[in-house]
Amino acid sequence: MSLKIKELPETERPYEKLELYGEKNLSNAELLAIIIKSGTKDETSVQVAQRILNINYDPQMGELNFLKDVSLQELMQIKGIGRVKAIQLKAVCELAIRMSKPSNYKKVQIKSTEHIAALVLEELRFEKREYVKMFLLNTKNEILKKVDLAVGGTSFANVNIKEIISEALKIRAPKMILIHNHPTGDPTPSQMDIKFTDKLYNAARVFDIELLDHIVIGDNTFKSVFVETKKLVDRVKNSSN
Repeated sequence: MSLKIKELPETERPYEKLELYGEKNLSNAELLAIIIKSGTKDETSVQVAQRILNINYDPQMGELNFLKDVSLQELMQIKGIGRVKAIQLKAVCELAIRMSKPSNYKKVQIKSTEHIAALVLEELRFEKREYVKMFLLNTKNEILKKVDLAVGGTSFANVNIKEIISEALKIRAPKMILIHNHPTGDPTPSQMDIKFTDKLYNAARVFDIELLDHIVIGDNTFKSVFVETKKLVDRVKNSSN
């Protein structure tokens, strides 16, 4: 039978350790142990927390990011995790996701592709479905509105060019930036991405709306369709010389 938390040295108890040394000095298992509060008769809360971390550990995703996709039912299959603790864990995960998002996009001035990508990177990098979003900007490149355009499957999302342009026309936005994610984690624009961007760019020009960029979000990385298209064009030109 394992030691109970209260039987451990004070410096090894998650609550006391956080109080003494700060939250940054606790392991992921120790932080989870504070949330689930108690273990079982055979395991401490830290040991139970460690088994939670082992549910679907994928080094490429990071040790904690998989938690957002774990269901209540999967959590409750772990001895020591009942309905209430499972709900608490899912609530904390959702709070973490919401905390990573800017509270207010309006009037944020976009200065670069890196800047706009940073606003949505944490929100989209681990999504299992494809999301299409758009930022509408004024002449100073300040964000007027963020629009959620579509949610698709694991490899595509249907979005209509007329719908995109109509959103810009509603608020008379002169500029826009399109963003979508690749659930595979690879942000390299597909041929479909490139063709769609070209059609949208030309259609928007008819209404004096400028498509500044189309950004593809991957796993902690991103690529600009504009930049990648230019690279492709340059390669074609160089190969023909």
